[in-house]
Amino acid sequence: MIRFLLNRELRVEERLDPNLTVLNYLREHLRRTGTKEGCASGDCGACTVVIAEPYTGPNGDALRYHTVNACLTFMATLNGKQLITVEDLKQQALHPVQQAMVDCHGSQCGYCTPGFVMSLFALQKNTIEPCLAKTQEALAGNLCRCTGYRPILDAAEKACTNRTVDQFDEREAETLARLRAIKPEVTAELSHDGRKSFNPITVAELADLYLSHPEARLLAGGTDLALEVTQAHRVLPVMIYLGHVSELKGIAIVNAQLEIGAATPISDCAPILAAEYPDFGGLLHRFASLQIRNQGTFGGNIGNASPIGDMPPLLLALGAHVQLRKGNTTRQIALEDYFLDYRVTARQPSEFIEKIIVPRAQPGQLFKAYKVSKRLDDDISAVCAAFNLHVQEERITEVKIAYGGMAAIPKRALACEQALRHKTWNQATLEQAVEALAQDFAPLTDFRASREYRLLTARNLLRRCFLETTSPAIDTRVAAYV
Repeated sequence: MIRFLLNRELRVEERLDPNLTVLNYLREHLRRTGTKEGCASGDCGACTVVIAEPYTGPNGDALRYHTVNACLTFMATLNGKQLITVEDLKQQALHPVQQAMVDCHGSQCGYCTPGFVMSLFALQKNTIEPCLAKTQEALAGNLCRCTGYRPILDAAEKACTNRTVDQFDEREAETLARLRAIKPEVTAELSHDGRKSFNPITVAELADLYLSHPEARLLAGGTDLALEVTQAHRVLPVMIYLGHVSELKGIAIVNAQLEIGAATPISDCAPILAAEYPDFGGLLHRFASLQIRNQGTFGGNIGNASPIGDMPPLLLALGAHVQLRKGNTTRQIALEDYFLDYRVTARQPSEFIEKIIVPRAQPGQLFKAYKVSKRLDDDISAVCAAFNLHVQEERITEVKIAYGGMAAIPKRALACEQALRHKTWNQATLEQAVEALAQDFAPLTDFRASREYRLLTARNLLRRCFLETTSPAIDTRVAAYV
């Protein structure tokens, strides 16, 4: 049984198909058709809804609002949360963000409008001083074929600049109390027609459940797993949701390391990683959309073992480790030993990622990261590259280089590293390392890029790293926006 608030209405559900998405629940079970299906893959934003959860901020307890794609969100993940849809915004009059869209002519055919409205609603709730950059980030996951975006940006400015108290602000204390009353305290379960999902509360319960159900699929953000249902039309018989396991969430600084819980949302990781490695933060700004970053998790982007995931190349170059757990037994392995083959990892049956351990930045360390994709925002990499160099008196004392999109797994460029290690960081050394990349990779051709393009791009990104780390005149602010 799961319990959640649909705006102000308490919903209790027990006999739901665990494969049911929030989008289909709203449209087919409740006939709330304001939330639209556009792509069923988290690309268009037409299905955007807002989730509200309690959190303790600098001013005490408050509600935290974040956007998610309803098409990629399974119903089990709503347990203990508040779900807000476009139907909940209007009372006697339009909500201020809706009125701003009307006043600024931000809607034409209207199909994408509910998704934009919900993204603007969350932006208004989370922004004290609106700016163009925050607005573009909030709307990067919403696509419109009609308006050209300018009137929507105008609507965002109007709604956020002239913010007024709405019904959600007035009822915040009430909503917080109601959410605390339904806070999950025991493992919840949804079942229907032989399919099940479990929501454990502690990491020990998770470990026991996974031992009992080694065939289960682990559900964290679900932004990749849900595609098996929405795109491949598969049935997932057993799922275990990790979102209520507090031990798997959060970031701790332990000595000279960052320890990141596997179920920590990517949007929560970005500020801390950006403080250590600005290029990491810049690349995460281009990681999918805000809806995906709010929902997708740090461990999930590693656990799915995609060869084109954005984070693994950066983590490989930084020398990250993963802590794996099975039952009561834990072990740590280098991330480079985790990826074995295409979508094959070193995880044993019933073993899961507990946390990711990332070394903190050190004096004299140069870290650069680049993503090449067809679109600036909300797109998958054709090539992703990360360079971690320690340079003393123009001599490279240590180096780690990794690429995504160049092989069946995210992979270090060992021959390239060998060509650089203990050498002077100059043009001659650079060109030797550039040539060595052909020993490391024989990329494939697919619809994102040809093998020739990928190899040339990989080489040119290394050249760019050299220019940016040796020529102060180069504007490194563009480094994360290739």
